[in-house]
Amino acid sequence: MDILVLLVPLALLMGLMGLVAFLWNIRSGQYEDLDGAASRILFDDQPPPPSRKEPSP
Repeated sequence: MDILVLLVPLALLMGLMGLVAFLWNIRSGQYEDLDGAASRILFDDQPPPPSRKEPSP
């Protein structure tokens, strides 16, 4: 039972830290554009380079 004196405040402190981190992420705009990140993975960043053809003599 003596360990509960340590574990309960520790659990509450960790929960509070998680809540603060979550609120900080919301205020900094971490969750603003959820659809953009989901569709961005579907598109290539750069177009492929054009293939070079040798001129025919």
